[in-house]
Amino acid sequence: MDSVTSDRPTDRSALAGTADNGLKIVIVGGFGVGKTTMVRSVSEIRPLNTEETMTSAGEGIDELADLDGIRTKTSTTVAFDFGRISLDARSVLYLFGAPGQERFWFLWDRLFSGTLGAVVLVDTRRLADSWYAIDRLEHHGTPFIVACNDFGGPVHTEEQIREALDLAPDVPMVECDARDRSSSKYVLITLVEHLHAMATKSAADATSDTPPEAAP
Repeated sequence: MDSVTSDRPTDRSALAGTADNGLKIVIVGGFGVGKTTMVRSVSEIRPLNTEETMTSAGEGIDELADLDGIRTKTSTTVAFDFGRISLDARSVLYLFGAPGQERFWFLWDRLFSGTLGAVVLVDTRRLADSWYAIDRLEHHGTPFIVACNDFGGPVHTEEQIREALDLAPDVPMVECDARDRSSSKYVLITLVEHLHAMATKSAADATSDTPPEAAP
C-alpha cells in the first residue's frame, strides 16, 4: 500500500516538557499490511522508521504473494516504527509498529512489554498472515482489536473474517484505510474505548466479588 497520507496537519507543535505519562500501543500484522503507513499517517511527529531497501537476498523470503502492493514493495521494516500522539499536557500515546517478516518476530515479545493494547492490522486477501500476531497477543494476555486495511480486494463479511481469525465475540473489528489520518485515528479510538470498557468491567466484577462487611 502506498504510504501517502491524507488530512495530515502541518502545524504540529513540539511536545511540552511537562509530559510525564506515556501510554504504549503496538501495531502488529503480517508483511506489507500497512503498519508503517498507519504510524506515518497518524503520528504528530516525523516517525522513526527502520526501513531498509529490499535486496535480492530477500527474494523468496519477503515476497509473500503476487498481489498489488507486495510485489512492488521496495523497502521493509527491520526493527520497528515509532510515532507519538499528545493526548493532553501531561499524557502522550506512543505507537510502535512491529516488523512483519517471520525472521524478525523475535522482536515482538520485547515490543509487547508494557503495552497497553494492540492493533492487529490485516489484509483480508491474506488473513493467514495475521494468525501469529493474534496468537502472540493472546499468549501475553494483551488486549487487542482487529483493523482490516482496505486494499480493494474481495469483500468478506465480518462473520467470515472472524471465523477465519478465530476471534472471540468481544474483540472489536473495524475497517480502515491506513493511509488516511482520520481513519487511523478511528482505529486507535476504538482500541482505547475497548480498553476502557474492559477496565470498567474488571472493576465492576471486582466490586461484585467483594463480600459485604459483617454487621456490628
